[in-house]
Amino acid sequence: MANSASISANIAGRYAQAVFDLVKQAGDLDALEKQITDLGESLKDSADLRDLIDSPVYSRAQQEAAIGAVADKMGLSVTLRNTLSLMAQNRRLFALPQLLARLRELIADERGEITADVVSAQALSDEQAKRLAATLREKTGKAVKLNASVDESLIGGMIVKLGSKMIDTSIRSRLASLQNAMKEVG
Repeated sequence: MANSASISANIAGRYAQAVFDLVKQAGDLDALEKQITDLGESLKDSADLRDLIDSPVYSRAQQEAAIGAVADKMGLSVTLRNTLSLMAQNRRLFALPQLLARLRELIADERGEITADVVSAQALSDEQAKRLAATLREKTGKAVKLNASVDESLIGGMIVKLGSKMIDTSIRSRLASLQNAMKEVG
């Protein structure tokens, strides 16, 4: 499984770098960011679109026509539309989620931003999000964009993933540590 994920990431990385370079040269990074956000939301919301990119049942021509129609309907740039068509022709649409993720990373790197994935027991208030972003900005020296989500099973606290670092201050984690310590004692 890890091997196929690595292959998808490599394939997506090459396409993403090409799209990024072309769009950067044209000075349209803001438009690209909006388009990949919209495409990511569509992919998340549409089971039919996920089926289209994952299913081997569709022919190359069917995939290309369908993804072209999606691109036209969404008003995607010519560069992104052509890339998606090329991916369909080469039977590489399965790497679309990784393509979108890699494009987000490239845009963030270009802007000197870093994304922190934050999972909390309750939704963060605007003030809490601002304070957390400011603290992380202070630690990293980069502008921080928060990708927040809620997981009530944490009971309280939060988990922050920033690059390869993870800070887990959740009560669930602390209870698990206490449980392990109790097992060692008795």
